[in-house]
Amino acid sequence: MAGVNRRAVTKSAALAATMLLAGGGIAQAQPGKARTAKDLTVRLPAPTGPHPIGVTMLYLVDRARRDPWEPLPVREVMVTVFYPARTVRGYPVAPQMTRGAAERLPFIEPLFHEGLPAKGVNWAATRTHAHTGAPAQTVRRPVLLYSPGGGDPRTFGTAIAEELASRGYVVVTIDHPGDGSEVEFPHARAGRRKVRETVFRGDPRSDPKMFRTVIGTRIADTRFVLNQLEALAAGRNPDAEGRPLPERLGRALDLRRVGIYGHSAGGTTAAETMYEDRRLHAAINMEGFLDHPPASPGQEGQLFPIARYGTDRPLLLLGTDGFRYKKELERSWSAMLAHQHGCTSRRQLDHTAHGVFTDYAAIVPQLQAAGLMTAAHRTQLVGALDPAVSVPLVRHHVLSFFARHLPVC
Repeated sequence: MAGVNRRAVTKSAALAATMLLAGGGIAQAQPGKARTAKDLTVRLPAPTGPHPIGVTMLYLVDRARRDPWEPLPVREVMVTVFYPARTVRGYPVAPQMTRGAAERLPFIEPLFHEGLPAKGVNWAATRTHAHTGAPAQTVRRPVLLYSPGGGDPRTFGTAIAEELASRGYVVVTIDHPGDGSEVEFPHARAGRRKVRETVFRGDPRSDPKMFRTVIGTRIADTRFVLNQLEALAAGRNPDAEGRPLPERLGRALDLRRVGIYGHSAGGTTAAETMYEDRRLHAAINMEGFLDHPPASPGQEGQLFPIARYGTDRPLLLLGTDGFRYKKELERSWSAMLAHQHGCTSRRQLDHTAHGVFTDYAAIVPQLQAAGLMTAAHRTQLVGALDPAVSVPLVRHHVLSFFARHLPVC
């Protein structure tokens, strides 16, 4: 689904969010316990492709837009770029998330994902399989953009991004600050701390005006990122601070072959951005609504243009049988499938739930095994399917779709 309600914010969590969220963040939340040597380190599944992976972060600033959530004169976006590397020798393995973001995660994520532990995990210790700053292969590669779910950070789309990069794609994961749970920037600035936290205090889809802002901002962010990738491919450095880029990164981008995938609100973003921007040639929507919430109870919300008019480019609707808002989702997805263009397909993953499209698919079973999460909460978030099955299954659907429509060779 698109928005925090996909995250099943309970009444108690919403109340906690209301009490804790102040001034656009959760700055008043205090650690309940310092990290200890006994804290669990969760591990991400290894990619299976033949290419070693390089990774870098970009700090992008759109000076033509003001921030919609805070009184900031510009719109800032953080992205991570995963890419096939020429060599990774001598380049350090990157953490899943920055230290500042990892420190804030335990006080934010449990508000949106019921049952996640507020302590007992060393989130800063989780490592990826990508190497910071490694030189890129100079072969031109298809580019895939990723937009995370509402209230989620880009960092929890790492496992799929790494799998795609290991198979020959350049993958750009996008944070939508103010929306995303915790986003760390290179530095603080007037009106913003170094780690920016979500402004959500409940379900954005319960507020039609807010939901429009969420999706409109995400689409604008995504198109801005595409513009910056064009600058990168042209030999310029789009990083707002001019930080060094990995060797030959710009030469690895084939912007004639660009796709997008997203989860929840990111799925909505992926589909509608493809409709609005001809630079995108294929999209995957992982359980994102394709309609707006109704203005009043009992009414039907307006369909997004892609669901109203259809698309002439490939779109995959990827869902689960355990999605608690499956009935509400059906209206807009059925409208999408009713178009006769033949470009939209639909697949369902059984014995899974909404969070299976994120790194939680691999992480939550580890939390359950360590006694930090109940079986009921695990099933609610990612489903009961063993990650040895669910992780390859999601990868298969994503990879096979893009291999068919945006092949590497």
